[in-house]
Amino acid sequence: MDSMFSNKAFGEKIGVTFPLLSDWGGDVTRQYGLYNPKYKAARRINILIDKEGKITELQLDKEAVDPTKIVETCEYHNPKKKTAP
Repeated sequence: MDSMFSNKAFGEKIGVTFPLLSDWGGDVTRQYGLYNPKYKAARRINILIDKEGKITELQLDKEAVDPTKIVETCEYHNPKKKTAP
């Protein structure tokens, strides 16, 4: 539910080169059942989707705080950067 500007700054900070979803307003968050009404915010989630639309990695809540694993997995699947996660 962060703004696209917040996501851009976060992406630059951690060095990602792939798009991050900005769900300003929370429509997608609610559609996927990730809205937490107690905190009036989305649950933290990282989803890596391949070019065919298949989810290849999913991290939820505490696992999603540090995006290092999902970034490494994304880089592993990049044919220009073949390093094991």
